[in-house]
Amino acid sequence: MKKIYLKILETSDMHGAVLPIHYGTNNPAAHGLARLSTFIKKTRQENSHVLLVDNGDFLQGTPLASFYFRSLRQEVHPMIKVMTHLGYDAAVLGNHEFNYGLDILNKAAQDAQFPFLSANILHSETEQPYFGRPYVIRQFDSALKVAVLGLTTCYIPNWEKPSHIRGLTFCDAVAAAKKWVKHIKEAEKPDLMVVSYHGGFEVDLSSGERIETKEKGENQAYRICTEVEGIDVLLTGHQHRIAAEMVNGVAVVQPGFSGAGIGQVTAEFHVSGEKIELSDLSVEVIEAKHFEADEEVLALVETEEQQTQQWLDEVIGKIDGDMCIQDSFQARLQEHPLIELINRVQMEAAETNISCTALFHNESRGLPSEVTMRDIVSNYIYPNSLMVIEITGEEMKQALERSASYFTLLPDGSPGVSPKFSHPKPQHYNYDMWEGIQYTININEDAGSRIEQLTYHGQPVEAQKRYRVVMNNYRAGGGGDYWMFKGKQVIKEIQTDMAELLADYIKRHGTIKAEADHNWKVIYS
Repeated sequence: MKKIYLKILETSDMHGAVLPIHYGTNNPAAHGLARLSTFIKKTRQENSHVLLVDNGDFLQGTPLASFYFRSLRQEVHPMIKVMTHLGYDAAVLGNHEFNYGLDILNKAAQDAQFPFLSANILHSETEQPYFGRPYVIRQFDSALKVAVLGLTTCYIPNWEKPSHIRGLTFCDAVAAAKKWVKHIKEAEKPDLMVVSYHGGFEVDLSSGERIETKEKGENQAYRICTEVEGIDVLLTGHQHRIAAEMVNGVAVVQPGFSGAGIGQVTAEFHVSGEKIELSDLSVEVIEAKHFEADEEVLALVETEEQQTQQWLDEVIGKIDGDMCIQDSFQARLQEHPLIELINRVQMEAAETNISCTALFHNESRGLPSEVTMRDIVSNYIYPNSLMVIEITGEEMKQALERSASYFTLLPDGSPGVSPKFSHPKPQHYNYDMWEGIQYTININEDAGSRIEQLTYHGQPVEAQKRYRVVMNNYRAGGGGDYWMFKGKQVIKEIQTDMAELLADYIKRHGTIKAEADHNWKVIYS
């Protein structure tokens, strides 16, 4: 009896990471598609049957990608260049693919020499998959037939600007999986059914504990594994986790983010005459740190990278005082000058006097005495625009309580980060700090009852009174479980990217004083 082996390789949540560097410092990093390319090419040399799929969120995330969107939009996106060079079989749409609107996404799809897939993102009028192809069939040696169905988290309308997804319908991923897996199995009769879902698990796989309500529907991988018949392999992502295991007989893998790892599923088949039977599946995640960067890939993006580095090294202003961040948790526990600056820029741009923002990630280093664009994009990492919405005082308090739930009291009585903001995916970007109001967070109290002494211009915030607040577009749409903002009328929208607003503000003022007015505080003892 003959055996056939298939290697399925998955990248996911690459976020524009081609080079193995940390752009904030230009120090080497153990990630990037250039490192993974070495492994991909080696795998192809050693195996005749290799399927390569990207699971979404590949266009946005690094300064290289940001510079492309800023200055090189008529060219081919660096990630598309590299993915085409590596011969990807397909790429699934992630939520961040929509960050720059449909024109940019459509161009990327036209430039790519591989199909973009998503069975549950439809044209609203025709109810057909947006890019026309919900799945792809790959035939190996006229014998082994593999189907790959693409799915995307249906939660995108809760995050994305409406203008970026106009004319699209985002359907439930589980329902789409049931429909299309059944169709593919009957019509195509593949030897292996692969589903690539840009979404993660709503259940902790080690404990079985639900970590997300069924009603939310952002992550549905466990339901896909347990409710959809006929799936052999499920490629996942979105949560930036490492996972490689069997769930309900389905081989499941998730390779982290930024190319720190690559998922590998090995499928073994027994061949007897014309009959092919799947006999075994194994899964693993291979770390990029074991491989040197592929020089061919580096050469492909050399011109764009040089231009990006020149842009990043541009000095735009100075800081008078200390605006550096030594401890990201402390910068959230008491107001930091960087947060004060971001809120100040938002309020000036929006011409309003209440603002909220987050410190997006724990690698934020703040701003040094001499500020470059590298410092700006290393701290403000998302392509956000700004929106002004009108909310009631009660909704303001609800939003503040949502932020206050970020904290927990540790056994020794000191403050820490609630597991709900760190597991299964770090969500530090969902803790907002406000300017223009005064408030206290008392984490001795239960979550939901922590906001005290909430005032505006020295007067208590009134539950039914309306207040205008500026925030980024993600938050204004209700992103991060800020449901009290969802559906609010947008009073004003500032289309300029927030990183550009920050840079322009610093350029105009020349020197920025590092200061904070400490309009809020956290108490815990």
